[in-house]
Amino acid sequence: MRRSVPGLAGIAALALVLAACGNDSGDSSNNDSGSNSDPASIEAELTWWDTSDPDNEAPAYDTLIEKFNEEYPGVTIKHETVPFDQTQNKFKTAAESGSGAPDILRAEVAWTPEFASLGYLYALDGTAALDNNFAETPLSSNVYDGSTYGVPQVTDTLGLMYNKALFEKAGIAAPPTTWDEVQTAAEALKSKAKVDGIYINSGGYFLLPFLYGEGADIVDADAESITVNSPEAAAGIQTAQDLVKSGAAVKPVANDPYGTMMTLFKEGKVGMIINGPWEVAAIADDPKFGGLENLGVAPVPAGSAGQGAPVGGHNYVVWSGMDEEKADAATAFISFMSSAESEAFIADELGLLPGNADAYDLVSNERVALWADAMAVAQPRPWIPEGGQFFAALDTMGTQVMIQDKPVQGALDEVADTYKSEVVPDYSLD
Repeated sequence: MRRSVPGLAGIAALALVLAACGNDSGDSSNNDSGSNSDPASIEAELTWWDTSDPDNEAPAYDTLIEKFNEEYPGVTIKHETVPFDQTQNKFKTAAESGSGAPDILRAEVAWTPEFASLGYLYALDGTAALDNNFAETPLSSNVYDGSTYGVPQVTDTLGLMYNKALFEKAGIAAPPTTWDEVQTAAEALKSKAKVDGIYINSGGYFLLPFLYGEGADIVDADAESITVNSPEAAAGIQTAQDLVKSGAAVKPVANDPYGTMMTLFKEGKVGMIINGPWEVAAIADDPKFGGLENLGVAPVPAGSAGQGAPVGGHNYVVWSGMDEEKADAATAFISFMSSAESEAFIADELGLLPGNADAYDLVSNERVALWADAMAVAQPRPWIPEGGQFFAALDTMGTQVMIQDKPVQGALDEVADTYKSEVVPDYSLD
């Protein structure tokens, strides 16, 4: 396995920051499956559940499947697009029953440790799937209890997205790097460009940069303690609330705050938002916005402890209930789909950010280049089986704090109590 990143240039500086590596834990019970096999000798029929957009994204993956079959003619890939919001429970039900689960799944990053803890995933250590050079932060969501159960398909994070024309009108020479500078920039946008400064979505995921900026997190997985209501976390969320109270940030609406944020930004009615690369195409293509050249992307602003944004994305994982022959084919397919060439192809076609560090040397899509600096401050979330259950309580807190103007500490204490009673009851709560 490769353990270092060669010198990269341009947008590939991201790969240096993320210190790419492949996990080669020796704890897996799987054999060395297929890394030296003759591609023409492997025969299998595999089902892949793909949660990507069936109209705008899936055709690009079909193109890669055709290329894969040029090298592996005996492997049939049944590519099925499935609704994202139904797939987590659908896969768990099928895997638990031992019937109907796909051989390969496109899993949201928080699903991977959960499925691994339940025994539903095939450990990939020692297989061809880990022969590629993956960026460390996206890869981290695939490691559970000493073994690696997936590889990154695409990655993402949150960044400060801004309207360059409005910045120019307001006399703002560079994007703000701290929340205090956001306040100043918002005042200039209001007074000179006659638009609102920033819209901060009340969803809990979008408030994580405020926690990270103060050195806080939802939980401390190593210490098995709940930290979402720590003084540092409260200071971060207080910053977000204060931006709304001061008028620098638009008060989010109670009904569809995310959609409202995007409409206002695309229509040029607000100068800044916090969002991710999945919206770049929609923003750039909106005739009211002014094209890709009008879109700026910067790292999320810093709090007193620095900058930090959550890493997201999707992984390729393999169902544990298959025989070794099918596993050889599945790991070969994952290795092909997550190669530098394949992920660079997807990045150029769809503007998605690769999880393969070497792919950045090959990408020409400027939509990907926009996110190099923002990805440099992306950090892992707590990769525990319960990780996907944290956000319902955070969303409630966001509504209380950002829309209803409730005191921050009390709202975070309620989140901590919910975590203790419903999510991680074995964790300590100070």
